[in-house]
Formats: sequence, structure tokens, C-alpha cells
Amino acid sequence: MTCCCFVNAVLLCIVKLLSYLFLWCVVISAVTRAAEDARPNVLFIAVDDLNDWVGCMGGNPQSITPNFDRLAKEGMLFTNAHCVAPACNPSRTATMTGRSPHRTGVYSNRQNMRDQLPDEETLPAYFARHGYWSGGSGKMFHYFTDARSWDEYFPEKSTEMPIPKTLYPKVRPLSLRRAGPWQYVETDWGPLETTDENFGGDYSVSEWVGKQLGREHDKPFFLACGIYRPHEPWFVPQKYFDPFPLEDIKLPPAYKEGDVDDLPAAGMRVARNRYFPHIVREGQWELGIQGYLASIHFADAMLGRVLDALESGPNRDNTIVVLWSDHGWHLGSKEHWQKYSAWRASTRVPLMMKVPAGISAKLPEGVVTGGVSDEPVSLISLFPTLTDLCGLPGKAKVDGVSLLPMLEDPRVMVDPVAITYLSMPGSVGISGKDWRYIRYVDGSEELYDIKKDPYEWENLAESVDEDVKVKLVEFRGYLPEVFVPMPGIKVKDLMALKWREIDPEDGVPVSKADGGSMRLAFVNEGVEKVQIFKMMADGVQVKKGEVDGKAIMELESKPGEVWLIKGLAGDDLGYFRFQDRGSRAVIPGL
Repeated sequence: MTCCCFVNAVLLCIVKLLSYLFLWCVVISAVTRAAEDARPNVLFIAVDDLNDWVGCMGGNPQSITPNFDRLAKEGMLFTNAHCVAPACNPSRTATMTGRSPHRTGVYSNRQNMRDQLPDEETLPAYFARHGYWSGGSGKMFHYFTDARSWDEYFPEKSTEMPIPKTLYPKVRPLSLRRAGPWQYVETDWGPLETTDENFGGDYSVSEWVGKQLGREHDKPFFLACGIYRPHEPWFVPQKYFDPFPLEDIKLPPAYKEGDVDDLPAAGMRVARNRYFPHIVREGQWELGIQGYLASIHFADAMLGRVLDALESGPNRDNTIVVLWSDHGWHLGSKEHWQKYSAWRASTRVPLMMKVPAGISAKLPEGVVTGGVSDEPVSLISLFPTLTDLCGLPGKAKVDGVSLLPMLEDPRVMVDPVAITYLSMPGSVGISGKDWRYIRYVDGSEELYDIKKDPYEWENLAESVDEDVKVKLVEFRGYLPEVFVPMPGIKVKDLMALKWREIDPEDGVPVSKADGGSMRLAFVNEGVEKVQIFKMMADGVQVKKGEVDGKAIMELESKPGEVWLIKGLAGDDLGYFRFQDRGSRAVIPGL
């Protein structure tokens, strides 16, 4: 009897213990689901071609940016943030994948991200796989949406065109005369007599993003907002030009005559492109600066619409906000116009992060409001930082380090340098806290003491000062040991030239070559063989080859050259005019 009672008592204890364990599992499961449901939202804002001409960064005192400044005050501002590459495609590829160009081989705007990284998981796709709704609008990748990365997109993701319809002048150029076929057609500026709504573009993006911020969601969201301005062309409504009268425009603070005299030959080639002297000769320098300032002012207003929508909606207190620019922009510093350089004007970008208190288990008190960090950071760190903040497992392969310690304390340094990769593998810019180093693929170097020389006017690479020599050796130590080669660009990814019918009265125009030789691929879509002729400047037609039906032939061409296509019987079929970059000339089946 006693034994039976003992056994029954033990069984009863086991049953109770199993019941407690079951209840505990239920509680743990409920808590886990609640934690997942409570994961913070992410508002991920990318601004195109924006340098440090933002009020809170002090790049140009004439800038009007109350909304950028407002976000910086509400969160943390990184004043020493640098892009991974000074061009849209490699910069955005690295930021959106967490992978560095020297490991992926994506260095150039001419490449197709998916050709090189067919299976790489992007930031929105990663969040979607871990229970988030991923949506976006505007330019986040380089002129494609990467439809597989998103649950929803505006414009419709299947179109692979991320930029909504935008109003442009009916007659172009509006201000800057095009000097020749070498010049990017969008290098132009001027005010438009229109409203924000009729202008479209970024206004439409801000409208769509604002609607997503204004509604309740069943899941936490990763919402991307790509603001295109101040990318060229600098056409925006008149009211954004009005605060910048032309007579008040000042030349860029970073400009210094003769600044390039101490550069190595490789740096000189980067500096002296054809845009800046053309703009100066045309008397358009101040107008260009005015257009850039007006476009920044417009981008700031669109940012304000997005921030207002977040502030007035149901997601205000549980949304992380990240704002970044893909790279900077030169407006005359180093005698350079555009981007593509390793100097600070091109690599240093705005980076702001707002994390409200109580929404991230890793940062329960949120960021230090109004915090400022001047330690070097790279945009490649955004991927691991966001997975950290949102409690997601880290991606298996990322090349950046999480900025979480800096968000807790802006005085902390997580990486001694930020590296920016130029389009030629082996050429980099390396940014430390007070020093910057540039190394070109030919081994030539530049070194700048940013604390004393913020505009990089004095190249110290040849200095005999022992302390400077030590600093040079230190920065050489940060160079990657291996750079993945840049693969050849596939023909399908080259810019398509326009097929032109021959006007019976005007005939075929002559070539007006202006620029260096570049790749040109003739793609014959027809079944019949055709002949390829180059039109010379004097009108002489020089045969360069024949292309079989359904075949490809590659040649080289200079901007402005005209290529005539003939049938085998010598009949003129049509022609192409080569532009400012490597291209494919698709010959239609006739």
C-alpha cells in the first residue's frame, strides 16, 4: 500500500511538472511572439548625390535644410560618414547588401548588380524573410527596383523603373549648352513654373511613403524612401530657387585656385574632367551652384513631408529612421565637377539615425538625442546595425561592423577607418578621424591632415616630416590585400543607342568625334547579314565590318561618331550616333 501511494505521488508530481513545463512553454512562446510583434519598424531614406551642404554639417552656409537639421537633432548625426564608392551603383549595392566592392567585384555604374551577385540577399529581402513587410519608392538601387527584394513598390516593382514620372522642360538644354556628345545630357539646371504636385518625381515618392507611414500594419515594416534630388538635372519648382538670388551666390568654400598642382598624375586625371572648365567658360558656375542649392532645398521639403507623415501617424514611437546619401558631389573643388573621386567632397555624406526609446532591446534608451559623432564610419555598416537594432540574426556575410556601440555613446570608435573604393580595383580613399589617405592603382598617393586642412588643399604624401611618414605607413596598413577583379560588362547591360531612320532630304549626318574611344557592340536582331560603316567627318563612308544575322560584333567608337548600317546590296538601312559611354547598337530585324 505504501509503495502504491508513493508511486501515485511521484506520478502526480510528474504530471504537475509536465503541466508547469507546458504552461511555461506557452508563456515563452507568447512572449516570443509578442517580442516579434513588437519589433521596431525601419524607415530607410536614401538621398541621391548629396554632399555636406546640409545646415547641420556646415558644408555651405547658404544651404536651407530645416528638415535634415530637424532629423539630426532628433537622432544622432555622424559627421565623418563616408560612402563605400563615389558612384551610385557600387555605393548602393554595397549599402543594400552589406558587401564591399573589393569582395563582390561591383565597382562601377556600368555593371549590373544581379549579373555579379545573382543570389545575394538585400536588406529589404532579409527583413522580409524575418517577418517584416518590405516596401519602397524611389531610387534605392541604381535605376532598377530589384523586384524580388520587395513586397510592394511604387512605381510598380515589376516595371523595374523606381522613379515616378517627373516634369522636365519641353525644350532642352534649359541653361547649360551641351558642349558635345561627351557631356551627360542631364547636366543642366533651372527653375520650373509648376507646383510640387505637378512636378511629380520625389513629391510622388513622398506621397506614397507618407501613406504607408499613416496606416496600421499587420507586420513590422521595412520602408524605403529614395529621394532623387539633388541628382541631376537640377530642375525643381521656382519657389525653391527664390531663396537663392543669383547675385548672392558664393563660390564653393572648398574651391581654391591651383589646388591640384601637388597631385600625382593619377589624381590629376580624376580632377580635371571636361565639365568644370566648360561650365566656367559658359558663365554657368554660379547658376549651377544655385541649381544644386535649390535642389537640396526641394529634397529637404520632400523629406519634411515624410517626417511629418511619420510624426502624425500611428508608427511614430516604434520606428527607427535612417537617412543617408549614396555619395557626395564636387562643384569646382579640385577643379572637378560631378563625383567619382576619392576626395572628401565626393566620399563624405550625411548619415543620421533616430531610434526612439523602448523599441530596441539592444538600445532600450534609444539614441542620444542630438548626439554627434566625428569618428569614421562607412555606409556598409548600416546592414549589421539595423539587424542588431531590430533583433534579427546577423547576415552570414557582411563586410561592415555594427554601429550599435556608437549609438549608445557617440565618443566610441568601432572602426579606425572607412574605406571608399574607386572604379578601378586597387584605387581607394581611406578616411580616419583626422587624416585621409588616397592610393591609386599605380601606387601613387595623397595624404591630408583633415584637422588642419579640411578641404584637402595640401598633399603631404611627399613630406619629409617624420610624423607624417609614420602616418603614411599607418594608412598603408589599412589597404585591403586582395581586390576582386572587375568583370567585363555584358553586352545586354550596355546603354542602348537610338536606332535612327534616314531622312531622305538630309541624308546621313557626318561624324563629329569628341572624346576618347569606348566600347560599341552591334547587335543584329535580324536574320540577314548587314554591313557596318563609319561616317567620317568629311562624309566619306568607311566600311568596318559585317554582322551576321542574330550575331554581335564589337568595335570602338568616340562620342559623336556616326555609324551607318547597310544591307548586303548596299542599301542604307539606318544609323546610330555614339554618345558619352560604352553602348550597344541594336539593329532591328528589317
